[in-house]
Amino acid sequence: MKTSAVTPMMQQYMSIKEAHQDCLLFYRMGDFYELFFDDAITAASVLDIALTKRGKHEDYDIPMCGVPFHACDFYLHKLIKAGFKVAICEQLETPEQAKKRGYKAIVKREVIRIITPGTILEENLLDSTISNYLASLTKIDNQLALAWIDISTGEFSSCVTNLESLHSDLARINPKELLISEKFMSIPEIKLILQEWKVVITSYVQSFFEYSKCELKLKNFYNILTLDSFNYLSSAEISACGAIVEYITITQKSNVPKLSIPKKLSSEQFMVIDAATRRNLELTITLSGQKNGSVIDVIDKTKTTIGSRLLYQYLSFPLRNAKTITSRLEIVEFFVFNDLLCNNIRDILGKVGDIERASSRLLLNRGGPRDLVTIREGLIQSFAIADLLIHYKETLPVSLHSLSNDLCGFEVLINELREALNDEVPYLVREGGFVKMGYNATIDELQEMQSTREYYLNELKETYRSETGIGNLKIEHNNIIGYYIEVSPQQSSKITAEKFIHKQTLTTGVRYITEELKELETKLFTAQDQVLRLELEIFNALVELIGKHSYKLASLSHALAVLDIMTSFAYLAKSLNYVRPIIDESYEFKVIAGRHPVVEANLKNNIAVNNFVPNNCDLNEKQRVWLLTGPNMAGKSTFLRQNAIIAILAHIGSFVPAEFAHIGVIDRIFSRVGASDDLATGKSTFMVEMVETATILNQATPRSLVILDEIGRGTSTYDGLAIAWSCLEYIHNKFKCRTLFATHYHELTKLVDSLSSLKCYSMKVKEWQEKIIFLHEVIEGNASRSYGIYVAKLAGVPNLVIMRAEQILKLLESANDNTNIVELHDKMPLFMQHKSPNSELESFLSTIDINDLTPKEALEILYKMKNI
Repeated sequence: MKTSAVTPMMQQYMSIKEAHQDCLLFYRMGDFYELFFDDAITAASVLDIALTKRGKHEDYDIPMCGVPFHACDFYLHKLIKAGFKVAICEQLETPEQAKKRGYKAIVKREVIRIITPGTILEENLLDSTISNYLASLTKIDNQLALAWIDISTGEFSSCVTNLESLHSDLARINPKELLISEKFMSIPEIKLILQEWKVVITSYVQSFFEYSKCELKLKNFYNILTLDSFNYLSSAEISACGAIVEYITITQKSNVPKLSIPKKLSSEQFMVIDAATRRNLELTITLSGQKNGSVIDVIDKTKTTIGSRLLYQYLSFPLRNAKTITSRLEIVEFFVFNDLLCNNIRDILGKVGDIERASSRLLLNRGGPRDLVTIREGLIQSFAIADLLIHYKETLPVSLHSLSNDLCGFEVLINELREALNDEVPYLVREGGFVKMGYNATIDELQEMQSTREYYLNELKETYRSETGIGNLKIEHNNIIGYYIEVSPQQSSKITAEKFIHKQTLTTGVRYITEELKELETKLFTAQDQVLRLELEIFNALVELIGKHSYKLASLSHALAVLDIMTSFAYLAKSLNYVRPIIDESYEFKVIAGRHPVVEANLKNNIAVNNFVPNNCDLNEKQRVWLLTGPNMAGKSTFLRQNAIIAILAHIGSFVPAEFAHIGVIDRIFSRVGASDDLATGKSTFMVEMVETATILNQATPRSLVILDEIGRGTSTYDGLAIAWSCLEYIHNKFKCRTLFATHYHELTKLVDSLSSLKCYSMKVKEWQEKIIFLHEVIEGNASRSYGIYVAKLAGVPNLVIMRAEQILKLLESANDNTNIVELHDKMPLFMQHKSPNSELESFLSTIDINDLTPKEALEILYKMKNI
């Protein structure tokens, strides 16, 4: 960017912008952040603010827009949400300080931080219920690795992945920003995955991810000589972790957060749920993109934001270890049986703030007094919970003992924060007034001086009135003169003493100052400055104390979050009649009276609708595969989804919506339910369906749970039937996994004779008074009809079309398999005569008995017919 023929200020702007080409530059100018050139055009459009101009560059007007610095968070939120990065360029000195360096010197400015979607810290820019992850994807020696971090909490994890698992891993991590090398991103397979996964991509040259550089970065960051303690991480993971640390250093400048040691996660630890399945089951977000109506919306009864975030992680990372799952279930059951304790703990948790993010903000020098109070109150409430649990010491589950221990050991910190801080404190440190009286003697003295300011001013005012004989003499203050004496113009002749120094004459009064008054002013304002300086020192000391407890505070936060989830699961079980599932290493999947949690909740909120109809599902050695037939609207999709959701809830340690559940550990859940065109990638509905089906057929194992709905419906009848038939056989014979297979191809029911573990079930339907009643009940056997025409009628399809469809259906059902569509059309032309519905006149005539009419009645009927 050329900098000729522009002002020194604009030269400074262009120089700083040159170093931050990938960011929108928020350039501080007094009370505004201003943007210029293309940045201004972009920001004005996204933020819907006025685009103006300021000066010229190469004879062209320079576009400009700006936002008030005190309201910048509102505008930052919009820009970050739109996927932009923003460099915050602050003034490092006042204009007065700049002039001391030279008359033409411009104010020093510097980028103090770069805000990106993955590095947000501001409370009002974050979703308090979801982790905000920055991820890094690397490849070394043919091994792929992912690392991800939430810098608002310090949580840091990594895992080894591969091309087959990458999409699933990204889906469960759900990063807001992904770091990747330019070279790696150009690989077609990676490019395709990233194209499908909507995430902000930040690319760097390959050397940014070089192993030796990343290894050195980690050593320096954690202040260690060797990464021997990291030997559980692969080279690719070290590369990914090092790249993240380097990126955080770049974006946070001098304020780099404390990060936990990266935690290695293995695919063997967690159930795999691919992106399509997460979407189809609406675990955390509905198909329409809303949280309301999702599974987490129904089961999240947590009281804290830290608990809500951890629950989101639980749902993203269901466990695969039966022992660990059982450990969680034992805690939930303990709270179910001790509901008074459960309710008391939940009441206390309701008073706990976001300790995790408050700690991170403080350690990044972006916190305030309220963050200290959040930690103080959280520690006090933690102590109260520990005190409750100690009364149940003999009956506590083993895993609950360790959680209880993490709540203790903060007496010194609690006492210090209690003694130092007022109950009500300001948001910003610079506002002052947050240190409690009695904590610092000097502050107390200075504040006492400030509190007696009016006394000293009144005393001085009375002295001057007595000396001058002016009864209405006043002492006032403004930001220009400071404190001054004011008398009316008529009384000014009485001011004769030399100590009264004239400052200003107005039509309303004459103003004076005295050395005495100025000395008092200096004392008062010096006292105020001293108080602020001392309070800042105390604040920094308290932050340093928080830093010394940072790792223990992280453990405390996690313990509180787990307790929040376990007690919320217990509350959920008691209030919604959920049952503890049996989880073991078997291949069982037996659910008695299972229910879909979201549909059930919606029905309860709708008094005009009947209660949810529960259903059984028993997948075992004799019937590993259920073939489900029945009409649309009968509840097939709900039944399929509810069993997948019940399995996931069981694997996160929750009780489940059923009367009984015995589930052998599941390694992967696949759900291909419903599909639509993917316009962004140019895939038809059928192609989307086949891609999802291929994923299942390539990745399923004997421990998987497979949910398939209407395979083959997106193509011709025989093609679709052939594909569905082949898929059903392949799953039954190769994987032998637990499968629910819903279909509209009734021909597949004949496979029950050749596939030993296949069992046919259908949705119960009742025909009554020429109407169809869907009972939403799963019964053994095949469906006799699909009732598609009846559903079309319910949907409002015109009667003429419905009647025509019924005629065609009868003819099709009577035709033999060798009859083609042309022959059928010849038998029944398109405009074949058919009985039209009765007109109003015909309907009226059909009600008349002509043998029972008097002449008068007949005449009246004629008049009525004339008016029809």
